[in-house]
Amino acid sequence: MAIMVITLTIILFSVIANATFSNTVQQITDKIDVSLYLKDTVTVAQTNNLVAQLKKLPAVKSVTYLSKQQALDAYRQQNSSNQQLLAAISETDNPLPATVRIVPVDLNHIDAIRSFIDKPAVAALQSDPASDSGDRREAINKITHATNILRQAGIVAVAILAAISVLIIFNTIQMAIFNRRDELQIMRLLGATTWYIRGPFVVETIIYGVLSAVISILLINALFVTASSSLQATSFGLLDISYSQEFFQKYYWQLLSMQLTLGILIGAVSSIIATRRYLKFKTSKK
Repeated sequence: MAIMVITLTIILFSVIANATFSNTVQQITDKIDVSLYLKDTVTVAQTNNLVAQLKKLPAVKSVTYLSKQQALDAYRQQNSSNQQLLAAISETDNPLPATVRIVPVDLNHIDAIRSFIDKPAVAALQSDPASDSGDRREAINKITHATNILRQAGIVAVAILAAISVLIIFNTIQMAIFNRRDELQIMRLLGATTWYIRGPFVVETIIYGVLSAVISILLINALFVTASSSLQATSFGLLDISYSQEFFQKYYWQLLSMQLTLGILIGAVSSIIATRRYLKFKTSKK
């Protein structure tokens, strides 16, 4: 039971860590957008039509239109600490163009947005190349590649830890059944059926699985509760610990269900396989 508690806790922690890591990656991608700079001659109807077409693209998460004045206000706010830039832009008429900011749903589908803004009809409305060009486009491609690798690494890590945990539990149950081989042999000699012998082991390991799942959830919950004050502003690399706590609280019952299911399945399947192999060995020997 101690082995099952440890391994199920490792699996649960891996799931929470992977979810937290995925959230961090999503926060990085959400900060990346594509800006279109419109000519001053573009009419309101043309702008509205462009925004409407962009919103229809499946690869687009959101579209924001900034007029020339709004673009100027945003520029001043972003450079509020740089008095030289503010003074320089105040000396001339508003040089900033109206801007359409596009936030992609996923960086993996940003090529669909690029194909749209490169159309001649859309390019004719732009005063300057879109922000997604040149060195910035290359940087976005590198970020996309890196985030894909990180996502895959997180999934692989969870799968490996889960596989190792299952093997540990399986071997532990096999050892427990082997230690009771005399009992199995006596029951077989007395004419007990396979399922009559196997049944108690299956029920026992299922009970261990349920109890271990509950204990593993309580252990993680106790960790977050006791350290909540110190974890609120703590992060380790790409892992935001405060989000880990929020994720655990939000999906508490789903995680508990997952742990119970894993505990029951691992315990039942392991005991069935272990007893089947041992009982087959005894039958062939007889």
